[in-house]
Amino acid sequence: MKITIFGTGYVGLVTGACLADVGHHVLCMDVDQGKIEKLKNGQIPIYEPGLESIVKHTVEAGRLAFTTNTEEAVAHGTLQFIAVGTPPDEDGSADLQYVTAVAKSIGQYMDDYKVVVDKSTVPVGTGDKVRDAVRSQLDKRGLELEFDVVSNPEFLKEGAAINDFMKPDRIIVGTDSERAMELLHEVYYPFNRSHDRMIFMDIRSAELTKYAANSMLATKISFMNEIANLAERLGADIENVRRGIGSDPRIGYHFIYPGCGYGGSCFPKDVQALARTARDCDYDSRLLNAVEAVNNAQKHVLFDKISHYFNGNLKGKVVAIWGLAFKPNTDDMREASARTLMQDLWNAGASVQAFDPEAMEETQRIFGDQPGLTLCGTKEQALKGADVLAICTEWKEFRSPDFESIAAALKEPAVFDGRNLYEPEMLERYGMIYYAIGRGRNQFHGG
Repeated sequence: MKITIFGTGYVGLVTGACLADVGHHVLCMDVDQGKIEKLKNGQIPIYEPGLESIVKHTVEAGRLAFTTNTEEAVAHGTLQFIAVGTPPDEDGSADLQYVTAVAKSIGQYMDDYKVVVDKSTVPVGTGDKVRDAVRSQLDKRGLELEFDVVSNPEFLKEGAAINDFMKPDRIIVGTDSERAMELLHEVYYPFNRSHDRMIFMDIRSAELTKYAANSMLATKISFMNEIANLAERLGADIENVRRGIGSDPRIGYHFIYPGCGYGGSCFPKDVQALARTARDCDYDSRLLNAVEAVNNAQKHVLFDKISHYFNGNLKGKVVAIWGLAFKPNTDDMREASARTLMQDLWNAGASVQAFDPEAMEETQRIFGDQPGLTLCGTKEQALKGADVLAICTEWKEFRSPDFESIAAALKEPAVFDGRNLYEPEMLERYGMIYYAIGRGRNQFHGG
C-alpha cells in the first residue's frame, strides 16, 4: 500500500520505517528541511535501538522516502497518517495547531479518496476537528471528495519502539467507516498473522483509550513513589514491598518501580491533557491531579537527600550525575528527572559533572555553556573531583560498576540512587553510604 506519514519525529519515523519494513511504500513528510536532508543522507535524528538499520535498508529498497513537499505527500498515499507533535499548552491542554495544519493541507491538495489517520496523541473530539479542517478546505475548492477520519493511537515505549510496533499488544482503530476499517486491516495485516490484535471502536473511545492507558501507568508509578516515601519514614524497604505486591497477578510487576519521578514526551503531557479535558467537562479529576503533583514533588527527592547530607550547604560542592535521559535506551530528555536535579543543584550553588551513554548531544543542545555543568566522556570521568554521585537513569552499564573505584574517586563516600539499582549491603562493604528511594535504612527524606 502507499502510505504518507506527516511528521518525522519519534512516532512518525518509527511508524514509517516499520510499515516500509513489511512491504508498504511510505513517504514521510516534514517541514524541517534540515531534518529531511539528514534523513535522506542516512542520519537519524533520534536514538532508538534498531531504527537506523531499518531506515537504511528500506530507503535502499525504495520503500521509504522523505520529502518537504506537501502536495507530493498528499498525492502519494491513500492513507495519510498525522504524526506531528501535540505539545502541552500553557493550561496543560494539547496544542493541536500542527495536527489541524496537516488536516488543512490534506484538504487543500487531495484529489481522490483519502483516509486521514490520527496517529498523534490527541484529546477526545480531535477527530471531529480534523474532519472539519479537511472539509473546510474542500469547500473552498468547491469539491465534494469522499474521505474518512480514523483514530489509530500509538503505544510505543521509547527504547523498545521497534519491537512494540512489530509485535504489538493491541492495535486500536477508531472508525465508523467499513471502507476505512478494511484499509487499516490491510495495513496492519503483517502484524496480525499469529492472532488478530486489532480492536475496532468509535473514534472518541479510541482517543480516550490512549490517554487512559498512559494515565493508568503514570498512576502506578506515582502510587509506588508515595509508598516509597512512606517506607522511608516507617523504616521499611520498598524493594521488599514491591516484590510482595508485584507477586499478586492482579497488580503485577510492571510500572511499580519507585524512583525519582517519571518523564518523557508522553506521561507528563498526557496526564496534564486528560486532566484539562476533565476540567473542560466540569469534572474534578482528583486522582489525575494527585498523580501529577506526586510526580512533580518526586523529582526533587534526590536533591532533598543530597542537601540534607551536606546540612543544607551545597555551595562549591560537585555532584557527579550518571544518566540524563528520562529513561534508558533513548536520548530523550523531555521532562527528565535529571534536569530537575541539575537545576536544584545549580540554584543551591553546586556544580554538576554528568555522563549519559546517549544523551550528551541533547544535553549540550538544551543547556549550551551552562555555568556549573561539565559533560564527561565516560562515567568514570564524571566521578573525578566530585563530592558525591547521583544516579538518575537506569542504564545497563550502571548496574554493575566498580564500587571500589567509585569509593576511591569520590571525596565523600555517598551514592544517591534515584533508580534503586543496588543493594545497600553491597555498597556498605566498600565503606560507602547508600541513599536510595524508600530503602528504609540510612535514608534522608527531607521536608
